[in-house]
Amino acid sequence: MTRALDILELFLDGDGTLSAPDIVRKLQLPRTTVHELVTTLAARGYIVAVQGQPGRYRLGVRPYQLGSRYAEQLDLAAEGLQVARSVAETCDETVHVAILEYTDVIYIAKVDSTHAVRMVSAAGRRLPAHCTSVGKMLLASLSEAELSARIPDDADLVAMTPNSITDPAALREALARIRERGLAVENRESNPDVSCVAAPVRDRAGKVVAALSISVPMIRWSDERRIELEQLAAKGAAELSERLGHRSVA
Repeated sequence: MTRALDILELFLDGDGTLSAPDIVRKLQLPRTTVHELVTTLAARGYIVAVQGQPGRYRLGVRPYQLGSRYAEQLDLAAEGLQVARSVAETCDETVHVAILEYTDVIYIAKVDSTHAVRMVSAAGRRLPAHCTSVGKMLLASLSEAELSARIPDDADLVAMTPNSITDPAALREALARIRERGLAVENRESNPDVSCVAAPVRDRAGKVVAALSISVPMIRWSDERRIELEQLAAKGAAELSERLGHRSVA
């Protein structure tokens, strides 16, 4: 059983095809053992012969079926909460996971800091996306057509603080920078006493489906702390993405 799984995992690398000699070399297994395992995996639909390339195999439909069933059972909020807990334990700041609903963000998972001074919020809370780091991260993931449909050039953007972006053109400039960096920062735009960083969460198809943020009261905020938290948010978002089936390309 273990050896069969080892063979299947080899298909995660390279061009996705393997021959029996490739498997023998990579796993250091006897040729007879590899032949038996390959025959069994092919008979059960886990691997199939590559047309036009005799002796080479690729993954069959069975792993896809299993992966699809696994994806159906995933709960973004539950998985997000687990990752948020891990991130919060590392930095001891408030961590959120949020999704985009038209021009608002909805927090679907939240873990509090243990500090006496911390951000006060709740899972289920809705905020204007353009005022938050998670929201800007999610808006930045939209196509130009989608973004224009939701926030036209003449949109009236609400201000939650004096730092909130209220000009659609300025928001587009900010979103362009976020796309380049792959990270978003909020500088007291939804709360005058709090700044945040956020990173994108992707599903198995690579689509941005959520964002993970870390919120910090200004008394603990600095450029050095921001850089540290950006790295942690990116790591947490990558872990959540992996839980959702996303596989990053090195």
